Amino acid sequence: MNSAKQARELLAANGVEVDGKEGKGPSQASQLVALARDRFEVFMSEDGRPYAVPLGGPNIALPLRGKAGLRSQLARLYTDDTGGNVPSQSALTDAMTVLEGIAAVAEPRTPQLRSARHGDRIVVDLATPDGRCVLIGPDGWETAPRSPVLFRRSGAMKALPEPVGDGDGLARLRALMNTSEEGFHLLVAWLVAAFIPDLPHPILTFRGEQGTGKSKGAAMVIGIVDPSGAPKRTAPRDVKSWATQAFNSWALCIDNVSTVPDWFSDSLCRAVTGDGIVDRALYTDDDVVVLEFRRVLAMTTIDAGALAGDLAERLLTIELHTIPDSKRREEAELDRAYREAHAGILASLFDLLVKVLRVLPDVTLTHRPRMADFARVLAAVDHVTGWDTQGSYQATAADAVADVLEGEPFARAVVELVRAAGPEGICMSAADILAAVDAPEKLPRRWPKDATRAGGQLKRLAPALRAIGIDVDDSRREPDGNRSRLYRLTSAESGRISAPGAPAAPGTAVDQHERPGAASDPSTRTAPASTRLPGAAGAAPGAADSPAPGQRSLPDLHEHARPGAPGAPGAGMQHFSGPPPLCVVCRTPMDPVLGAGQTTHPGCEPVPVGRP
Repeated sequence: MNSAKQARELLAANGVEVDGKEGKGPSQASQLVALARDRFEVFMSEDGRPYAVPLGGPNIALPLRGKAGLRSQLARLYTDDTGGNVPSQSALTDAMTVLEGIAAVAEPRTPQLRSARHGDRIVVDLATPDGRCVLIGPDGWETAPRSPVLFRRSGAMKALPEPVGDGDGLARLRALMNTSEEGFHLLVAWLVAAFIPDLPHPILTFRGEQGTGKSKGAAMVIGIVDPSGAPKRTAPRDVKSWATQAFNSWALCIDNVSTVPDWFSDSLCRAVTGDGIVDRALYTDDDVVVLEFRRVLAMTTIDAGALAGDLAERLLTIELHTIPDSKRREEAELDRAYREAHAGILASLFDLLVKVLRVLPDVTLTHRPRMADFARVLAAVDHVTGWDTQGSYQATAADAVADVLEGEPFARAVVELVRAAGPEGICMSAADILAAVDAPEKLPRRWPKDATRAGGQLKRLAPALRAIGIDVDDSRREPDGNRSRLYRLTSAESGRISAPGAPAAPGTAVDQHERPGAASDPSTRTAPASTRLPGAAGAAPGAADSPAPGQRSLPDLHEHARPGAPGAPGAGMQHFSGPPPLCVVCRTPMDPVLGAGQTTHPGCEPVPVGRP
């Protein structure tokens, strides 16, 4: 628009009336509206927020509200097209009001954040200014100049590097992580699942004392999925500040968690499975918007007993041990190694994700535990790698529940009361239970003060109690009197079979699930239909050669069922009739979708190297 006449013609073509007086051009606001309608499509998202997307440009939604987004873009375009004239703030405000009204009558759309589904493929936004993305499907992955899915961005997001298969990316990640082979396998499986947008993801929890590299490790892991200028966050002070953080990041880490208030525990649980929080649209009116999100979360903690019981069932815990000073690496060195490895790590993760997407439709769980969608992904990962992440996950989940119960004095007292009662258990009202348990002389902060609070704690603790073999039934009431609710708690001894604990630090145990031939199986990226997974690397530099943790104060709480054992929580999770055959060249499991009669992977044949 280089003249008032051209502006008038453009406005008329877009249905905007202008002053008909000779020699008087359209107002700045009218020119801004015409400019926006000529170059952008405006719409309202399903949660009530107005956006604009460039016509023919990157498929990125720009917010209308606030000074960032479309407002600043229009100011720049107007200045460029009018030879340096700057629009006034009032003109920009008037134009945004008109455009928001136009967006309200347009077809609603929902911009996605970082990862989204498109048919049978997953689209990962690289968050670059030109809108590049990665398309991942059962047949392979590739970069694309423009996303087929509409994404939105936030100020908390940074760009992902373009993935490059320059070697064994998982081995380079292994060298940065202070964990055992079993813990590393779980971490890789969690990272693969983190790019799958339409399933709940357990909260990755790095646990260990000071000096174990929890915060640095968590920041690097979150940065692999969703880089940010602030990958580690402190615990929010209220629901609104938490909703703002979660709405604007696909993945985030809460660092150094010591205590978790009940409201935050509930918010974390909802963020795992999907949440929506109503907030005011503007402080000057009564309109509201809904912040909807399902997020990939991580946290670091020293004491898992500080977490609530319902939250513990949604954790994937990796234990870390102290790094000796002689083996500690400088942060600058770690940052440099991480930057150099990031692109290769992404490529190897996408290679594995391709194989998981290929077999995932055929994976069936005969037993569906909590977080069943994530368990199916673990089953697929185990099938294509030969690992046992399902068993490790079930063991860590049971240990987390036991740790939480150890941190609840009332829970410990209830467990002792039920175990002392024998096989018949107890059947009492909440008031009777509160009176029967051995209360300490000085009541802890979380000890229930009356029957109502005792009943509430029993309901909250019920899933954790069942996980350690104590059945809870609160379906009956007293037949007469005040008809108080009765709680029947019985000890199910068949569910208390010892099982391996959470993944320990390097050197504490021999990995029993290492893929055959891993030590001599270098990673290569081969022809389509082959995304060979590299073997596991050695122990992480700086890992401590320390023994496993000592016995805890209540060892019987950790006697949970071995995954897959009869009567155990994970019984029946076998997803195929038998173990897959091994490739005769690399000795890794064959993919069932390749068809009967195949004895080698396509990547093990002398074919040209190429991207899947």
